Amino acid sequence: MVQSVITIGIILTAALVVLGLFLAKTMDKASMVGYYPGIFCAFTGLLLILTSSILDRVDIMGAGLGGWGIAFVFAGAVGLVITSIFDAKANAEA
Repeated sequence: MVQSVITIGIILTAALVVLGLFLAKTMDKASMVGYYPGIFCAFTGLLLILTSSILDRVDIMGAGLGGWGIAFVFAGAVGLVITSIFDAKANAEA
């Protein structure tokens, strides 16, 4: 179960970084749209963690709702950090 949560987290992180960087590059410098996918992902993870404490055991692809929530929160946090580093570097050069 731990291996599936780590795998899900890594895949979600990669997808969020690509999506965040694409949105940050296509929008103007004052726009914060590039951060929305990471915020949405972290919020969804928190909802999944809270839902897992209410519902019975639910398995999706080898991980419970709590595992999915942990993976989403991890992906959202790391995706936001990486996106903000690249966005700050791009805005500093311009």
